[in-house]
Amino acid sequence: MIKNQIKTALLLGSLTGILLLIGYLFGGNTGLLIGLIFAIGMNFFSYWFSDKIVLKMYRAREADKNKESELYQILESIVSRTKLPMPKLYIIDTPQSNAFATGRNPKHAAVAVTTGLMKILTKDELRAVLAHEIGHIKNRDILISSVAATIAGVISYAAFMARWAAILGGFGGRGSDNNNILELIALAIIAPLMAMIIQFAISRSREFLADETGAKIIKDPYSLASALEKIENNVAHHPFRKSGQTEATAHMFIHHPFSGKSFLKLFSTHPSTSERVKKLRSMTI
Repeated sequence: MIKNQIKTALLLGSLTGILLLIGYLFGGNTGLLIGLIFAIGMNFFSYWFSDKIVLKMYRAREADKNKESELYQILESIVSRTKLPMPKLYIIDTPQSNAFATGRNPKHAAVAVTTGLMKILTKDELRAVLAHEIGHIKNRDILISSVAATIAGVISYAAFMARWAAILGGFGGRGSDNNNILELIALAIIAPLMAMIIQFAISRSREFLADETGAKIIKDPYSLASALEKIENNVAHHPFRKSGQTEATAHMFIHHPFSGKSFLKLFSTHPSTSERVKKLRSMTI
């Protein structure tokens, strides 16, 4: 828990430094002050409202206890095996099969599942996926994931603005026009890299740990293994469209929401499905 708190502080500190740099490049000392004010505000919202921001990004709706009664009952049965409070349950309307947990602590946690997930999984597999997400809550890594998503989103947006500013000749900040344009171009290149580094701070081991924790809660590693294989196949057919929004939050999902292979896969925040399945099927409970 202390380790996670330190990571969260480092992430928020990184956000402050990046926003101060952006402010200085855009407007010198005045921009630095604006960046500081903006950083204070973003730190506040990242800590207290990052979960709500992420849920709103995906237009998640709170599950209806009557319409989604079976899903509620499955989640309640999992939570009853732990000492955790019942998290809020959300539904995301998309054919992609996926899920994530968010919130600043177990008392303010939420689990979101897609309609695509509910369609392709058996009851046991769905239970296993929900147990995995409860594992994230139990291991207290949901705050880090939520804060990182917010920070990466802010940086991606700043990089987008910087690219347009460079194209249009800068914002007329400090120094000569040429220097200003060069600084904005540099920001447009460096900022996405900073966002990636922040996301890489989210250890890949947390997925292995959530797999193990969830499997132990329900005493069934095999259903999660088969669920992960189905999810991987589904994501290949229904990938999310890449955007600043989805890329900033990709690490939160049980499976990376994009399909295909790229150089960036080497630095993925998710271990390969084959690795995870192998570990699960070798578990003894």
